[in-house]
Amino acid sequence: MFSKILNKLKSVFGKKSISKTSKPKKVSKTKNTTKTAKSSKSTKPARGKKQEVKLLIESFTSIPGVGAKSAKAFYDAGFKSKKDILSAKDEDLLAVPGVGINLVKKLKDYKP
Repeated sequence: MFSKILNKLKSVFGKKSISKTSKPKKVSKTKNTTKTAKSSKSTKPARGKKQEVKLLIESFTSIPGVGAKSAKAFYDAGFKSKKDILSAKDEDLLAVPGVGINLVKKLKDYKP
């Protein structure tokens, strides 16, 4: 009887009565789990590609005279391995932004 009066007062003041079977927490957990599963599937390939690029650029920096900026420039210019850089013609290396004649000389003298 008391609960009926309480529900009546709540409806008068504009509040709806609270149902006993309400389970919003479980619904939101299910939604979050679904979103997490979808987002992890879509981001895995992107992470793999980014990681490959990062490792490739790090391998370029193992060449004497090649720093992070020039390694990124080599990658952007289309060089995909250390062998590509070391076997490239002087003109091709000089066409890369940030690469000068001194670096080209170091690359030609370098023997892995």
